[in-house]
Amino acid sequence: MIQMIIELPDIDSIKAKRRIVHSLRDRLRSRFRVSAAEVDLQDSLGFSQIGCALVSNSRQFGETVMQKILRFCEDEVPGRIMDVQITSEQY
Repeated sequence: MIQMIIELPDIDSIKAKRRIVHSLRDRLRSRFRVSAAEVDLQDSLGFSQIGCALVSNSRQFGETVMQKILRFCEDEVPGRIMDVQITSEQY
């Protein structure tokens, strides 16, 4: 699982923020085949918290995908990645 807080400068409306967040969420879902959502900070104009999850039988594969998601977001998001948490759980 990965969670990241993204700073979105120069956003002047919730509608503009949602357009960026929904686009990012949809691209993450289709490119990496993960579950993705805005998990917090929905009412904040300048920040968004995005979470992605993946179920796999390989911890190494899951962590590799999460690192690729982070690099993708760093390159594609029109803002700055503020805080990132990558966690793995094994059952």
